[in-house]
Amino acid sequence: MTTTAVHTRKRSWTPSQIVLTLLGTAVSAVMLAPLLWALFTSLKSETESVEVPTHWLPRDWTGQAWSAIFENGNITNWFVNSLVVSVCVTAVVVLVAALAGYGFARTEFRGKNLLMGVVMAGLMISPAVLGVPLFTTVQQMGMVDTYWGMILPQCAPAAMVYILYKFFQGVPRELEEAAFIDGAGRWRVFFTIILPLSRPSLAAVGIFTFISSWNNFLWPYMVTNNPDLMTMPNGIATVMNSYGIQWAQLMAGGLMAGLPLIIVFVFFQRQIVAGVAHTGLAGQ
Repeated sequence: MTTTAVHTRKRSWTPSQIVLTLLGTAVSAVMLAPLLWALFTSLKSETESVEVPTHWLPRDWTGQAWSAIFENGNITNWFVNSLVVSVCVTAVVVLVAALAGYGFARTEFRGKNLLMGVVMAGLMISPAVLGVPLFTTVQQMGMVDTYWGMILPQCAPAAMVYILYKFFQGVPRELEEAAFIDGAGRWRVFFTIILPLSRPSLAAVGIFTFISSWNNFLWPYMVTNNPDLMTMPNGIATVMNSYGIQWAQLMAGGLMAGLPLIIVFVFFQRQIVAGVAHTGLAGQ
């Protein structure tokens, strides 16, 4: 009886656990409410979606908005374009940020602090400010309405360089020095020691970059006039502009555009948390 009572007391919730659980439930409900609203609205008819007062659940469940968004737009092509651009941008950013971050963390060269300051200054400049000069440059290079025109201007990752720079600073130098003594060169040390150790941070950088590139509306909109090269955000906006604001279709398109990001977060949330923790940014 005594042992049972002890186990019962251990399994009982403390007041702090109850409060934290209720708080977490409330926050989760607030975060999920817009997604549920979008889902229920997409399953309404267009007439019902604009009724006042509004209501959560559809009276007549219908998939009309989902079928209409496929009929009015080239969803498959837009999805492939977004996937190609986002994957290419992610690959280039991870490689460039890893090389730059390691270079700043481990090598000494003239003008290092100045160059690092220039990179960090990129964090304070809004991408919208750079839109016109970037477009002029891309136009002069003949890359308007091309994949490269959408990809290359997104590959200047000041924030990602800083994340990996902070991580590489925390890697013990003794590991590299031991490899140098054994005759390994700088490149071999980087690819065989540093990169395997930095997998959590590289995963976080890749996920952040993929999400940012997938959600990017402004730059693909500026540099692409060809409907066959439009990404998901631009394509859905074009459909809405062409056919007016159809709220049920808008919710369906928004859910389709956000579905890959939800999947990425669900399956890689541990890598995101581990990457932020390994960079040392969590306490800053």
